[in-house]
Amino acid sequence: MTTTAPKPTVLFVCVHNAGRSQMAAGFLRELGGERVEVRSAGSEPAHMLNPTAAEAMAEVGIDITDQHPKVLTPDTVKTSDVVITMGCGDACPIFPGKRYEDWALADPAGQGIETVRTIRDDIRARIEALLTSLSIAGTSTKDAS
Repeated sequence: MTTTAPKPTVLFVCVHNAGRSQMAAGFLRELGGERVEVRSAGSEPAHMLNPTAAEAMAEVGIDITDQHPKVLTPDTVKTSDVVITMGCGDACPIFPGKRYEDWALADPAGQGIETVRTIRDDIRARIEALLTSLSIAGTSTKDAS
């Protein structure tokens, strides 16, 4: 008898939910496809997405412009399997039984496109490693445009 494992829920958290966590969520949605549920939130969400982060993602064919910063709630953490923080420090609630990772990434806020590209590429490499660790590595399901 074979059973299908439930798809993992991954939550990306940064302070403003406007740059790093949105880029990470964009990569995971693209590379993980339907095999993973993706969430992102911020401890102090910004009013809008970082336009330079959106531009850097567009350069690699991923559109995140339909995303909006969201507030981090304890329930969002509680209902996620993997919680990846990016500089939110103690603002992120901790629940037993969750997998936590803290990714030390520079904040793209106020940075030029060259710096944001470096952050983007670092995030992509971390997402690829995360997919492997979740045993759902694969290629994009998105059609080439």
